[in-house]
Amino acid sequence: MRHRLNTGGNRALNSALHIVAVCQIRSPGRGQDYYLRKIAEGKTPAEARRALKRGLSNVVYRTMKRDHRGQLAIAA
Repeated sequence: MRHRLNTGGNRALNSALHIVAVCQIRSPGRGQDYYLRKIAEGKTPAEARRALKRGLSNVVYRTMKRDHRGQLAIAA
């Protein structure tokens, strides 16, 4: 079952994630390996790219949360 994609959110951040994902797909490394693994699992290129972008967004979110906690610790 396919879910509808949410078109809301931070469009500038989504654009940046797209550029990072496309660059990682083109260059050898962990991002390209992940993308090719998703393709081998039977996902379409768009679905594989979407999965990579989701992973990248998780990394960005964890980094933002960690930085925010650090700022709160400094302010306290």
